[in-house]
Amino acid sequence: MNYAEVAVKSPGSHRGQTFCYSTPPRLDVNVGQAVWVPFGSRVVQGIVVELSDRPSVEAPREIAALVTDDPVVSPVQVQLAQWISERYLSPLYDALALMLPPGFERRAVTCLRLADSGADLSRLTAEERTAIETIRANEMTGLPELEKAIGKAEARRITDQLVHRGIIVRTLEPEKARIGPKTVPYVKLVAESRQVEAEKARLHRARAYKQAKLLEFLADQTGPVPVSEVRRRLDCSAAVVKALENRHLVSVERVRMRRDPLAHVDVTSSPVPVLTPSQDTACEAVGEAVAGEDDRRAKRPVFLLFGVTGSGKTEVYLQSLSRAIAAGKRGICLIPEIALTRQTVERFASRFPGRVAVLHSELSPGERFDEWQWIAEGNADIVIGPRSALFAPLPDLGLIIIDEEHEWTYKQDDKSPRYHARDVALRLAELKGAVVILGSATPDVASFHRAKEGEYHLLELKERITPLGYSPLPDVDIVDLREELKAGNTGPLSRLLVAAMRQTLAQRQQAILFLNRRGTATFVRCRNCGFVFRCPRCSIALTYHSVQKRLVCHRCRYSAPIARICPQCSRPYLRFLGIGTQRIEEEVAHFFPEARLLRWDRDVITSRYAHEELLRDFREHKADVLIGTQMVAKGLDLPQVTLAGVISADTGLNFPDFRSGEHTFQLLCQVAGRAGRGIKAGRVIIQTYSPDNYTVQAAAGHDYAGFHSREIEYRRRFRYPPFSRLVRLVYTHVNENACRREAERVYRLISQAGRGGDVAGFDIIGPVPAFALRARGRYRWQLFIRGQEPTRILAQVALPRGWTVDVDPVGMV
Repeated sequence: MNYAEVAVKSPGSHRGQTFCYSTPPRLDVNVGQAVWVPFGSRVVQGIVVELSDRPSVEAPREIAALVTDDPVVSPVQVQLAQWISERYLSPLYDALALMLPPGFERRAVTCLRLADSGADLSRLTAEERTAIETIRANEMTGLPELEKAIGKAEARRITDQLVHRGIIVRTLEPEKARIGPKTVPYVKLVAESRQVEAEKARLHRARAYKQAKLLEFLADQTGPVPVSEVRRRLDCSAAVVKALENRHLVSVERVRMRRDPLAHVDVTSSPVPVLTPSQDTACEAVGEAVAGEDDRRAKRPVFLLFGVTGSGKTEVYLQSLSRAIAAGKRGICLIPEIALTRQTVERFASRFPGRVAVLHSELSPGERFDEWQWIAEGNADIVIGPRSALFAPLPDLGLIIIDEEHEWTYKQDDKSPRYHARDVALRLAELKGAVVILGSATPDVASFHRAKEGEYHLLELKERITPLGYSPLPDVDIVDLREELKAGNTGPLSRLLVAAMRQTLAQRQQAILFLNRRGTATFVRCRNCGFVFRCPRCSIALTYHSVQKRLVCHRCRYSAPIARICPQCSRPYLRFLGIGTQRIEEEVAHFFPEARLLRWDRDVITSRYAHEELLRDFREHKADVLIGTQMVAKGLDLPQVTLAGVISADTGLNFPDFRSGEHTFQLLCQVAGRAGRGIKAGRVIIQTYSPDNYTVQAAAGHDYAGFHSREIEYRRRFRYPPFSRLVRLVYTHVNENACRREAERVYRLISQAGRGGDVAGFDIIGPVPAFALRARGRYRWQLFIRGQEPTRILAQVALPRGWTVDVDPVGMV
């Protein structure tokens, strides 16, 4: 093969775009290999995705060098990246970058060394001699070092001349790796016992007592000992070890050590419980599918595990993985939040000790590097983590589990590629011949619809399991906040919720209070002139945080001290309106001063293990009430919680998004599911100004089927997913009028392309200002394309810089 199609790391590349390069005979180029290629006036990194005998362009340029000798992505990963690029309209290299080892991407550095040409150096100029001396000082010198010595322009001019005359050789080398294996020096005894005794006597005569003590210590060891341990236990310096090494009595070797992110987790093995009939049915179905004939051409089933909160879905995951491992396969388990990693790892590691790996962004670079290598070497049977763990280099993949599959956090929406881990997992399973389990107590409306249509296999767990056996779901009371106002209660806690909390605390049980807003007051207004404190860079109000006594923008993190007077009318009539988790914490402390409180939101999670420490403290009953945002609703197993309170069910219900009802229902049900998971029954109180809303009523009745029936008809009537697909286009600009004009221009282009092309059955929503018109100093306008194949129309429209394309967005705001 003389030519290679290369996905290039360049901001100018488009969906699926590759560039053709010729392969020089000196290089052994393979698919999946990382290479250095000339791109314009630069040399950039790329990944080979295809080899061929014929070029796709005239006069292709030549690959400059190999980054690695072996492929960094497999053929299956190349296929998966091509699918991601096509589906989500992202550059192919961005999709491939998801699968690269941690710390792999590096810049190319031009390096210089003297040629073995015997060229005449007597006629060099003074500047050239300086350059030669700089290069000669090292075996190989980077061009940046030479530029520092003699100047950038002069260095480039002189090196061009010296290369042309054959005096120096110029090559491309990757910059020094930022991450690598961790090695630790170990010392071991190499002298024979008779020699040791003789040396000890000699050392005592020479008063080298610490060297003699070290020899005696090593003679009693059965293997090598870390040098750090030797120095600590014997109180000796490195010079003592070095002295014995110089006399060939001991040897020092560097041993690779794994930076284990689970080293701080205390794992104890747990017995395998007896399955309920419904759990056993689910495990049998998954086990048969996993153990089926290994034919990748045959599509493996996708299971939707629909189980009420506390029904034992995790046990189904564990026993399904056990059957997969028994069949010679391995598995990936995705979780929606890094905060759930500790809880999940404890369960999985207790069942599969020493065979569980974790991958997520809060690991140190060294830990990520070691976990990746450990997985690639086949040491792990199970990989646990958020969406990025899906791309772990796990061999023999046979089972992919997506816990809480309805969660929007499985969608990457902050950078390219804007993929959804659930859809990518389904495609990866097709390529690998693996089975997929989608688990949830409140499945995504589209997922449940596909299960009803027979596209997925529906497995149901209808009973909640507690230590005492089957248990009913908690009773739910709805509090009409309008009636609270009529009764003169203007605080955020209803009378019923306060009474229930008093009873819970009196019985030494725990409570959870949920409010999906941070801070103390969501905005501050002047009662005299109506002025509202707003972020100068975003079109949203600043939130008051009483702990810091500052106004904070929750979008760009701008903050300012709270003023005493209105900056517009100079009057001191400022009023703090709206509520957040800090305000709820203050209210609970007022009603129950003896209660121990914990708050769980982004403001208090400031260190690496803060999630784990907070959750551990609450599990150990070091606090009575946990107040938090959506983190408290995500799969936590807290047996001592018997009361769950929703401060306001209306927070997300009135968003301009067709999924607002679904998201609210899921949050309410998940919060309710935290109560009553132990030996005592649970109770849930939902406060709302919309007690008759079908979403609130369905959540109070734990009626997913009724909610889905009504929601799916609403989607069918207005052609929203799953009856169509959406593409969200967002344009940003520092000038509001320019932003609006560009959005209107693209709207016209798409409309014209639709009328003149072969894409039918689509419509355009917008253009309209984004929900937050201004964010981080840039204005935002958006439009949506809705249809069966909305991405096809974009192939006919060239979008300039400034546009963001989000295929299958999880929200419209």
